[in-house]
Amino acid sequence: MPGRHAAESSAYVPDEDPVVRPFMLTGGRTRPLQDGLRIETLLRAAPAALSAPLRFESRRIVELCQQPMSVADVAVGLGAPLGVARVIVADLIAEGYLKVEEQSGEISTALIERIRDRVRAL
Repeated sequence: MPGRHAAESSAYVPDEDPVVRPFMLTGGRTRPLQDGLRIETLLRAAPAALSAPLRFESRRIVELCQQPMSVADVAVGLGAPLGVARVIVADLIAEGYLKVEEQSGEISTALIERIRDRVRAL
């Protein structure tokens, strides 16, 4: 039956990794609660953050930030747009799960190049 084979091949098969719309990750918000988070801002998870009852993206960000990590690197590690990562990061800072690392006044060329490369990867 030639018609049957064609119908089987055109049947919808859901992806194993479904796409979640960015607004679903941020509760519809497009701006972070804490303003001033730049892409090079370094973040570190608070000591108790891994044992906190966090879910999904928030848990992943805390895992990523066990070592200092920039907001841009968090976005790449999360596989989410930079704006989405900034909103979730700001929430985690407000809740005390992430801390902003003190930085010197100047950014190294190596850090700027790494951030540029990570943003391009998005």
